[in-house]
Amino acid sequence: MKNWLIFGVVFILSLSLVISVIVLWKATAPFNDIEQQAEELALDTKALANISESYVYNGNKPYVTVFGVDEYGKEKAIFVPISLEVKAMQEVYLQDGISEQQALTAFHDETSVKKVLHTKLGFEEPGAVWEITYMSESGSLNYVYLLFKDGQWWKRILNL
Repeated sequence: MKNWLIFGVVFILSLSLVISVIVLWKATAPFNDIEQQAEELALDTKALANISESYVYNGNKPYVTVFGVDEYGKEKAIFVPISLEVKAMQEVYLQDGISEQQALTAFHDETSVKKVLHTKLGFEEPGAVWEITYMSESGSLNYVYLLFKDGQWWKRILNL
């Protein structure tokens, strides 16, 4: 009887683990697919020669931000719309704006933060922006947007 109980518990835990892994794998598949397509588009259009990182940015319009180096060795960020339209792609040279670390420093100088959740470079109405998502000291979710070109505050969404 004891063996059947141990078998049942181990079986249920194993089944739960397998189902959890499958669900997580299936949930991330659309993001992985669109990131891969955006990276291929950036390479095919010769906007980038090498790719170092990419992620999905969901602003007013969703983009995939693809980081890399162009054929001249300059670091760039390419903003590929989810529709994968070549004409709607945007780009910035990373040397022409503030870095992620500079954005975080400017942000920390003016805000009390419990935990920074993520920092992403994205494309919005005024151009490239750094989106900083964080938890405030009171535990509320907040978004701050800094302009990439000069680090000026563009928009704040507080206390969600």
